[in-house]
This record gives sequence, C-alpha cells and structure tokens, in this order.
Amino acid sequence: MNPGSARHGLPALERIRLRFAEGPRGEGEFNGDGRDLARSRPPKPAAVLVPLVVRSEAPSVLLTRRTDHLHHHPGEISFPGGRLEESDPSPAHAALRETEEEIGLARRHVELIGALPDYFTGTGFRVTPVVGVVHPPLELTLDAFEVAEAFEVPLAHFLDPRNHQEHSILHEGRMRRFHAMPWHGYFIWGATAGILMSLYRMLQDEA
Repeated sequence: MNPGSARHGLPALERIRLRFAEGPRGEGEFNGDGRDLARSRPPKPAAVLVPLVVRSEAPSVLLTRRTDHLHHHPGEISFPGGRLEESDPSPAHAALRETEEEIGLARRHVELIGALPDYFTGTGFRVTPVVGVVHPPLELTLDAFEVAEAFEVPLAHFLDPRNHQEHSILHEGRMRRFHAMPWHGYFIWGATAGILMSLYRMLQDEA
C-alpha cells in the first residue's frame, strides 16, 4: 500500500502533524502578492498564528475581522499576528504575543507544530505563518481597537479545492494575483487565503 494514500484516511489534524514532522518540500506556486517588491526593498518581518482549533465534530480555523479604522488592511479577514519587535526572540514568540494581545488567547492553549513558508505582502511585510493546534476551552478577550470579531471556519472548507478562487487586479501598473476562499458572507482573500493555500498545497504534496 502507498503510505501516502493510507494517511489520507487520517483526521485532518493528524495529517498536518505528520506532514510538518517530515520537514519542508518547497514553497509551492507563489508566496505572496508582494514577492517582487522584496527584491527592491527589504521587507519588514512579521508573524501570524494559524490557529487550528480542536473540535469534537471537526477541526476549525480561528480567524479575526480587523476593525474598519486601521491603517493596514481595515475590515479584512486575517490571522492574529503582527510585526516582530526587537524583544521577540523568534517569529513563533511574536505570533503568540500578538495573539494574546489581539484576542486574549493564552499561549498555554496553543501547541505549536510548525511553520508554513514565509508570505510576502504588497504592503512590504514578510510574514511567517506559525501553525498551532488550539485546545479548548477558549476564553477570548478581543482588543476592540484592532479586532471587530473572531470566528471559526471548518478546516475542511479550506482544504476543498472547490472553494478556492484566484483573482487578479491591476495595482500601481502591475497585475497582481490573489487567492480568495469566501465563506458565509466573509470574503477571505489576500495573505490570509494565500497562507491557507500553502497549508492546502503542503497536504497535496504528501508522498
């Protein structure tokens, strides 16, 4: 039996754990709408937490909607996270710190299992997506200045290629591509959808 086909019968979280344990196998199709900008100016380091929540029925992904008055990406769907500070020893530390600050998710509930390839944004950030398994119960306290709401989407929605869209837009004289994965009135796109595509491609690349 092909060991790759056997593991497809495993629950999604166990497949993801196994895949991270095997190590990286490349970066996939493209990693960001701002990758070309990184050649002209140094990108600012940032990190986000990709929270995979353990649920009895099926795992879910915890996402946030940013408030409408923020300077960067107002109103967009995102992962908790932000830029690295000088006091952050690693992207993982920054992702956990920002998550605690933004939504009050204590790091004791988060089991880090790996990181996806860095994602370059059109706003000049190099984002490290740190993946963590979140163990309920969740006691969230949202930072009202930054976060309008937090919600969960079934992980299966993002792993189903029928829910994947790709769009393009002319921005500052350049045609830029971006992914989108709409869900129940939420338009999940840009860096968030691109990072979720990295997770999807990682599982598709199983041997």
